[in-house]
Amino acid sequence: MWTELRKGRHSICGQEYFITFNTYSRTPLFLNLNFAHLFCKHIQINETKTQCKWLTWVLMPDHFHGLLRLGTQSLPNTIAHLKGGSAFKINKLNNHNIKIWQKNYYDHALRKEEDRQQISRYILANPLRKGLVCSVSKYPYWNSVYL
Repeated sequence: MWTELRKGRHSICGQEYFITFNTYSRTPLFLNLNFAHLFCKHIQINETKTQCKWLTWVLMPDHFHGLLRLGTQSLPNTIAHLKGGSAFKINKLNNHNIKIWQKNYYDHALRKEEDRQQISRYILANPLRKGLVCSVSKYPYWNSVYL
């Protein structure tokens, strides 16, 4: 079914996408500070390797939200690089071979009229909505070019 949903979709260089993906079985792996730090570092590697730009992102204990401007790689390749590379590094650190991410991800191609700042606020408010912090400034795993 998932592949059926993907039919007809095209990656467009420079297109902006709202992205969400979950940890495997929604396990809160990123309560582990070392895992969270590794993932956050891998975002920079992903930007360099795929020439994309993560305009806004937040890493939650069991999922990730991001606003992405696609670079030279396709959307599936960009996401695969981020998920696969971070999983490899986490497993190497942990000296295990566990599943880190669920296979699929959600994406929404933004239209020109959609407010990027409003979408960024929605993404960054996730730790507040989940009751993890009382202020976004107290949450360590996020970044945004808009705030």
